[in-house]
Amino acid sequence: MATDTNDPNPDTGWWYNTRTGEVEHGNLSRSIDRLGPYPDEATARRALEIARERTRQADRADAEWRGDD
Repeated sequence: MATDTNDPNPDTGWWYNTRTGEVEHGNLSRSIDRLGPYPDEATARRALEIARERTRQADRADAEWRGDD
C-alpha cells in the first residue's frame, strides 16, 4: 500500500504490522493491523515485547487495586 501523498501532515512514525510481522515507516497499511507509532525502527521491532510488558504492568495494577495477592 502506498503512502497517501495528498496528506499535508504525513505520518513519519514507525509501526509494527501484526498481520505481516513487518516493521513499516509511515502510514502503509490498515490501522487495525498496526501497533505504534514508535520513534524508531528498532523500537517498532520490539512492539510485541513492549505490548506484553505493558499488559503485565496493567495486570499487576489491576491485581493491586482488587487486593489480590
